[in-house]
Amino acid sequence: MKQDTQPKSKGFTGAQAVKAAELVNYQDGSIVSRELVKKPTGTVTIFAFDEGQGLSEHTAPFDALVQVVEGEAEIMISGKPHHVTGGEMILMPANQPHALKAFTRFKMMLTMIRS
Repeated sequence: MKQDTQPKSKGFTGAQAVKAAELVNYQDGSIVSRELVKKPTGTVTIFAFDEGQGLSEHTAPFDALVQVVEGEAEIMISGKPHHVTGGEMILMPANQPHALKAFTRFKMMLTMIRS
């Protein structure tokens, strides 16, 4: 059996299984994001938050579904804290203020539903 010696692309293309956690890397003291899908009806973006990083309170005009890939964070929605960990999901309803703070290094996939 011939061994594949070509470098593997970290790209994201259709009809290819990938590990979500490998689509974005942590960066010390930062938040890294990568848009995976962009359509008129919505977007899918993966994020990597270094420990202690977060997003200040804001609102969005669309529902947003967070799928936690790994790590732990607190997501505040309309002033109520939600502790989320790897494997969990939470819906952030449209027009409700929300914020995020990573307790540990934290990766999440955000699906924004525009229609």
